[in-house]
Amino acid sequence: MAPAIISVFIPIILFLVTGVIIVTLIYYHSREKQMMIEKGLSPEEMSKFLEKKRRYSPYTMLKIGIVTIFFGLGIGLGMMVEESSGADYAVPLFLFTLTGLGFVIAFFATEKLEKQKKNEELV
Repeated sequence: MAPAIISVFIPIILFLVTGVIIVTLIYYHSREKQMMIEKGLSPEEMSKFLEKKRRYSPYTMLKIGIVTIFFGLGIGLGMMVEESSGADYAVPLFLFTLTGLGFVIAFFATEKLEKQKKNEELV
């Protein structure tokens, strides 16, 4: 296929896939509610069940931020090393290595904060 044709299909496919994902999420969410109604749950029980699912860790944004910083550092350092040494593998190497390091650091940082929070609650 010609690159011009492919470049036309990329945004079309992007919007189609995004639409399919959104419609699928809406369908399964409504299906879940229908199944709760069929089981005979009261509205209060349904709201409690759905409320529990929506609770997120307060450290989610911290994790995302740490991983994003290390992702950016991986791209930047990889491009610098690739430019100076001419090695074609530098960007993927630094990208995956530093992103993995970011995940590890984010895990330990949130574990530490959660332990501190539990200790404060006990005192």
